[in-house]
Amino acid sequence: MTHQARKRFGQNFLQDHRVIGDILDYAHPQTGEHWVEIGPGLGALTRPLLETGVNLDVVELDRDLVAHLRKQFADHLRLNIHSADALKFDFNALATAGQKLRIIGNLPYNISTPLMFHLLETTACVEDMHFMLQKEVVNRICAEPGGKKYGRLSVMMQYFCETEWLFDVAPESFDPAPQVMSAIVRLVPRDKPPVEIADFPHFSRLVTQAFSQRRKTLRNSLKNFISEDKMAALGIDANLRAESVSLAEFALISRYSLKNSQP
Repeated sequence: MTHQARKRFGQNFLQDHRVIGDILDYAHPQTGEHWVEIGPGLGALTRPLLETGVNLDVVELDRDLVAHLRKQFADHLRLNIHSADALKFDFNALATAGQKLRIIGNLPYNISTPLMFHLLETTACVEDMHFMLQKEVVNRICAEPGGKKYGRLSVMMQYFCETEWLFDVAPESFDPAPQVMSAIVRLVPRDKPPVEIADFPHFSRLVTQAFSQRRKTLRNSLKNFISEDKMAALGIDANLRAESVSLAEFALISRYSLKNSQP
């Protein structure tokens, strides 16, 4: 099939069979598992996935590609094709009792961050996730406190998942070639969060506020959540900026500020 990549869908089709093989080697799909592929495109990863014996659901937004996939894989009974927007798709609905989903995909760069946050809503029914992302996004997901790459995405992803950079992928592995490096990341949802959070929406608002004004110190960026004196009592330096605050420290501030904001 000749398909002109559509910029509005962020389409860059993976065409390097060596990279596809490496992805599957790391992901290690097993016969009978339930997999979900986001953005299958022309099916470069879909076919080798099916050849491993998995049961596969794919979610594709481009209707022309959906028609192509339905024709290409018409005789594959273990494949279900969903013509849908992954940002709005209910991935929980695909999970069956006793078997968690394994999710994989070459995610469009233009929606990767909001899509990652959407997928965090599914972690209870997910075994693991392997994604191709812009390398900059993978760096942010896996970043430790103390650097410019560490931010809200780092804190939230690491609260829900164990994160692991696997390998980089060069632009020439795609058609059309993007102008940036890509990377593969593995995300494994945690059975138990690494820190205690009493109220997640409150924690999320606090972290968002801290990083929305990341040039400011905590004294200023979180003044509506907690006073400088109270931060000092927790052993946290109010002169720190958000990029230097660990997940555990954000959780501590969140618990204390929530406790002291309640009547």
